[in-house]
Amino acid sequence: MTIVGGMQQEELWDVDTARRYDTPGTGMFAPKVLGPTVDRLSELAGDGQALEFAIGTGRVAVPLAARGVPVTGIELSPPMIDQLRTKVDEATIPVIVGDMATAVAPGEYTLVYLVYNTISNLLTQAEQVACFRNAARHLIPGGRFVIELWVPELRKLPPGQQATVWHSEPGYIGLDTYDVLRQHVVSHHFRFDESRQAQLFRSPHRYIWPAELDLMAQLAGFELETRHADWAGADFTAESRSHVSVYRIPPEHQPPPSTKQREHESAQSRSVR
Repeated sequence: MTIVGGMQQEELWDVDTARRYDTPGTGMFAPKVLGPTVDRLSELAGDGQALEFAIGTGRVAVPLAARGVPVTGIELSPPMIDQLRTKVDEATIPVIVGDMATAVAPGEYTLVYLVYNTISNLLTQAEQVACFRNAARHLIPGGRFVIELWVPELRKLPPGQQATVWHSEPGYIGLDTYDVLRQHVVSHHFRFDESRQAQLFRSPHRYIWPAELDLMAQLAGFELETRHADWAGADFTAESRSHVSVYRIPPEHQPPPSTKQREHESAQSRSVR
């Protein structure tokens, strides 16, 4: 279990955070953000089922299910699931409580997706690789794993400086503090008004370079199919701040044999010598 700053991951996504998470019509819930996301995922799912890792309050899953795509979720935080249940019931969107790197959902899927930088909530490289392998475990041959992730902005970090302000507007400041040795970044979200009081929410992440992400995919049996700068399909360039990467299990892919299968095959091979 990953702990940062004395706090366990699931403690970050508590009842208060779940209640404040949804911002209908604005931010990541704005139609211009959510619309292209759901359009692309619906296209990639085709006639099959979709599985969302870290489904949260259903920001993407609810409108995707409304398009007719059967959606199942995996989620670590019960309060986030409770918030989802105010929108749809278990029959509409089943959810497995667990870690997206290890939890298993029943069924077979044409699409697994992980949006809005959430793979970076896994704070070690080993956990992130395990997440890819868990996605592969759920997919049929030819199935796809989609990741939306930001590009690390270390070019903005002068030598000797450990923090950058990435957004500032009236009533809000967002800044990131970096530990470049471990590829860790903590996002600090300050919200304030005319009083002397401010609200702070912090979220720890392990940032991943696109090339590193591709190697994780390769270890799990995926091939990179496409990479764009956004959900609408803009070209990914050296100046892109984020990317939507689509990985695919080759249609002819066969899962690696289990340990018992390898032992059985080895015994058969010895018996015929």
